[in-house]
Amino acid sequence: MYVDKFLLDYNVMLVDVSYVDVIVMYVDKVVRRRGADGRIPVRTLDRGASSFAAAAEPTGYPGGSYDTSLLVKYEHHVARHIWFGEERGPKKELKVAGHGLKLNSRVPLALPPQMESWVSRSGLASLQRTSLNKIDTNLVSAFVERWHLETSSFHMPFGEMSITLDDVACLLHLPIRGIFWSPQDVTEELAIELAVDYLGVSQSQAQSHVRSCRGSYYKLEWLYDIFVHHRAASSWAYATRAYLLMLVGSTIFADKTFTLVEARYFLLFRDLDGCSGYSWGAAALVTLYRYLGDASMYSCKQLGGYPTLLQCWIHEYFPTVGKRGENWNPAGNCGLPRAMRWSYRQGVLKVDDLRPILDELTPTDVIWRPFEDHRAWRVFDEICLYRGCLKWGETVVPSLPDRCLRQFGYRQYVPSPPLDCMMATDIDVDWISYHQSVVDVIGSSSVATTPSEVVDGYLEWYYRVSHPRLVPPHRDAPREVPVPVYDAGPSDPDWARVSTLIRRYLRQVNAEEEDPQFSDLFKALHISRSH
Repeated sequence: MYVDKFLLDYNVMLVDVSYVDVIVMYVDKVVRRRGADGRIPVRTLDRGASSFAAAAEPTGYPGGSYDTSLLVKYEHHVARHIWFGEERGPKKELKVAGHGLKLNSRVPLALPPQMESWVSRSGLASLQRTSLNKIDTNLVSAFVERWHLETSSFHMPFGEMSITLDDVACLLHLPIRGIFWSPQDVTEELAIELAVDYLGVSQSQAQSHVRSCRGSYYKLEWLYDIFVHHRAASSWAYATRAYLLMLVGSTIFADKTFTLVEARYFLLFRDLDGCSGYSWGAAALVTLYRYLGDASMYSCKQLGGYPTLLQCWIHEYFPTVGKRGENWNPAGNCGLPRAMRWSYRQGVLKVDDLRPILDELTPTDVIWRPFEDHRAWRVFDEICLYRGCLKWGETVVPSLPDRCLRQFGYRQYVPSPPLDCMMATDIDVDWISYHQSVVDVIGSSSVATTPSEVVDGYLEWYYRVSHPRLVPPHRDAPREVPVPVYDAGPSDPDWARVSTLIRRYLRQVNAEEEDPQFSDLFKALHISRSH
C-alpha cells in the first residue's frame, strides 16, 4: 500500500523502471542517508542500481541550497546549523559592541574653529552624531544569520537585499566618490614613531603604550586623552589627528577588541589637508561587509564594524521588525544624516524569536526605497550601481547591486554569478571607470511597475540556490521549502505596515478565513492590501 502511494506521489510508471528499483527509491526517500553535516551526498551508481533512482536523489542541503554552486561556503555557515537546532553557544546572539555612549561623552558640543575646519573638510564630521547609544544585539544577530559573503547580501524569504553605497550615503552622509586606500604595513616600531611624530607624545610614552596594546594598536581611551591634552594646549594638528583616529576607531573601523584601533589607520591622517579625497562610504561598507562575512560563520561569536549602520538600515527597510525610537519624522528633517532619526529602544524579542518572524516576511513588509524623501540632502549617485570590487586596505569585497535591484526601483532579474575578487587586478581603474558596469546592471532590467517586482522564474531560481528560511516547518523533519507566491500587496508604506501586523496576528492564532470570529480582521486585511 505504501509503495503504491509512493508511485502515485512521484508519478513513477512501472513500465519505466523495475519494481525492485521502485523499492530502492522508496527506502531511500523514507530513510534519507545524510552525512555528519546534514548534507545529502551525491551518490555514485552502485552495480545494478538504475539511473532513474540516482537521478531522483536530491543533492545539496535540507531546506536549501539544492544547487550548491552559489553559496560555496554554506557548509560552514551558521544557517546550516540553525536548521538542525544547533546554536553558536549558550548565548545565541552575537557579541556586538557599540561605542555610542562613550562617543556621546567624548565628542564635544562644538570643536574649536581650528579643529572644526579640518574635521569638516575630512568628510567624517557626520560620524560625530550618528551612533546609537546601544545596539539591539538580538535584532542585529538575526540579520547576520542571513548574510552570505559570496553574494554580499542578506538572503530573505523573498530574495536578496543588501546595504548599498546609497544606504551609506543617506544614513551616514559619508562621501561615496573618492579613492580607495592601500596601506603600508605598520609594525610596532612604526606605530611608536607615528605617535611621536604626529601625536606629539614622548618616545617613552609612545613605546610604553604600544607595548601594552601587544601589537600595532592604540587604545581609544588613550587617543581621547591626547585629544583633550592638546586641545587645552592649543596644539590643533595633534588634537585633530587624535580626535579623528578615535572617531573612526569608534565607528566605521571598530574592531572586535572593542577598545583598540589599528595604528595603520593613522596613516590616513598624517596629512590633514589630504584626507578628504577618500571614499569614506566605501571604507565603511567594505569594513562592515568583512565583519558580516566573518560573523555569518558558525564558529564566530562576535561582530565588528559599525553596528549602528546595520541596525539603522534594518529600521529603514523593515518598519515592523524590532523595536526602535524615532527622534523625528523624515518630513521634519533639516538635512541631518538619516541614522540620527533613530534611537535605541530595548527589544523584548530574542534572536530565536526573530528567526520565524523574518522567515514569514513578504515583499510588502519592506519599504524598498526609504530615502526618496531624503534626496534634497543626498541626491542619488549612479556610482552606487557600480558592480565590481570595493577595496579598503587589504580587504576586497564584491559590490553586487544587480542582486538587490528592487532597492533601486528596478525589476529584479536572475543575477550573474558573483565576482571573484581574489582574481581582480585593476580595482582602482574599474572604480574610476564605473559607468560601463552601471549600464550592464540596469541594461538588463526595467523600471519596476510595483516596488517588489521580479521577473518570472526568479523565486524558483532563488529557492534552488539559497537557504532563505532558517527555521524548518517541523524541527524533527527537515524537508524542502516550497517556493512562496506573493500578491502585490499595498503600495502605500503605512497600509503595508497595517497589512503586516494583521497578517502576523492571524498567523499566530492559526486563524482561518472561514472562522466567523476572525471575519472582520480578514476584511481589514483585504482592505489594507487594496491601498
